[in-house]
Amino acid sequence: MKTAIKILSSILLLILATVFIALFLFRNEISAILSIELRKQRVENTLQCGIYEMTCKGNYYFEDYLEQGGAKDDRELLDFIIKKVTKGLFPVKINVSKIGCSSFTAKKTDGQHLFARNYDLYSTNTCLVRVKGNKKRHASISTVDLSFINIPASKNVDSLALKALCLAAPYLPLDGINDAGVSCALYMTYQGKGKKVVATNQNTELKDLSSTTFIRMILDYADSLEDAVKIAGQFDMHDSAGTSFHYMVADSSGRSAILEWVNAKDGLDSDGSQRKLLVTYNDDDSNVGRREAMADFQWVTNFIIQPGYYDSYDTAHLKGWDRYNIIYDCLSKSGGVVEDEMSAMQVLKMAAQRTIRPKRDAKDRILTVHSVIYNLDKKSVLWCGNEQFSDGEGMFCYEFDAKKRMFVRKR
Repeated sequence: MKTAIKILSSILLLILATVFIALFLFRNEISAILSIELRKQRVENTLQCGIYEMTCKGNYYFEDYLEQGGAKDDRELLDFIIKKVTKGLFPVKINVSKIGCSSFTAKKTDGQHLFARNYDLYSTNTCLVRVKGNKKRHASISTVDLSFINIPASKNVDSLALKALCLAAPYLPLDGINDAGVSCALYMTYQGKGKKVVATNQNTELKDLSSTTFIRMILDYADSLEDAVKIAGQFDMHDSAGTSFHYMVADSSGRSAILEWVNAKDGLDSDGSQRKLLVTYNDDDSNVGRREAMADFQWVTNFIIQPGYYDSYDTAHLKGWDRYNIIYDCLSKSGGVVEDEMSAMQVLKMAAQRTIRPKRDAKDRILTVHSVIYNLDKKSVLWCGNEQFSDGEGMFCYEFDAKKRMFVRKR
C-alpha cells in the first residue's frame, strides 16, 4: 500500500509539474486567448460579420522575428508564427485578398489632428487587437481581418481552435495607432502590367518585412512620422500574397506621408525587386498635383500618386479614383478642417461602398468592413464596423490610459 501511494504521489507530482510548466510556457498565449471577447454578434445571411477584441499583455515574439531577419514571404512568416507563437500545435494559414480602402488626414476646429481610414473588402469577421506597452514597445490598438488567418466569415470565433488562430493577429494589422500618436495603414496599389499585379519584393542585404509586419513595426517602435519613414528605409519590403501596397503614416505634429515602392514611371513597374522607396509628405507634395499642393491635408486610395507613373490619371486607369475625388471634394470645402470625429466619419461614409455603389448586385459581398478615426493628439479611437454609421452599437470608442499602458474602451 505504501509503495502504491508513493507511485501515485509521484505520478500526480509529475502531472502537476507538467501542467505548471505548460502553463508557464504558454502563459502569453493563454492570456491572449482568454482575452478574446465578442463585441458585436455576426448576423446570419447578411454582410454583418462578427467584431471581436483581443488583448496582448505579454510577449508575441516580434523581437525574435526581427532578430531572425524578418521574413521574405508569407511562407517564412507562417513558419515563424507556427514555430514560435503557436508552438506547432495549431496550423495557421494567411490569405490576403484584393483590398480597396481610403484614408485622409484632417484637423479639428480645436486644432487636434485626425487620421481616417476605410477598409473595403469582402464581408469578414474583424478583431481589434490591443497591445500593452512596456519598456521595449509602444502600446497600440489595430484592426485585423480574420479571414487573413483562415477564419471564415460564416463562423463565430467561439471555439478554442479558432481562438488559437487569433494568436497570429498581432502580425497582421491593417491600420492602427500607438501611444506616441503615430498612426498608419496600408492600401493596395495594383502595380504591374495589365491585370497582373506584381508584389514589391526587394532583395538586398537588409532585413525583411512583409506588408502587415511593417505596420506592426511602426506601431511597436515608431515615436514619430520621421521614425516610421526611417524604419521603412531600413528593411527590404516584401508585399504579401502576390499583391502590392502603399502606406500612409501620420503623427500629432500635423505632418503625414505616403510611402510607395516604385521603379518604372510608365505604370508597368513589372519587376518588384527593383522598386525603391519614395516618400511624399503632405507639406511637400507640389510635384504631385495642383490640388495636393494647395491642400494641408493628405488623402490616398489605391493608385500610385507619383507624377508620371501612369500614362493618364483618369477613372479608366486608376483604382479608387472616384473615392479619391469624393474625399477631396468633401474636405476641400473647409480646407481639411472638420468639427469633430463624427464629422470625419461622415466623410468616410461618403466614400464607403454602400454610398458609392447603391445599385450593386444583392449577391455582392464587398462592403466597407470598418471605418476608423484616430485622434493623434488625444490618442483616442472612434471605430465603426460594417458601415453601421447610424447604429450606436456599431460604434466603439477607445482612449489611451497611461497608467494601464493600454488603449481602453470608453464606457
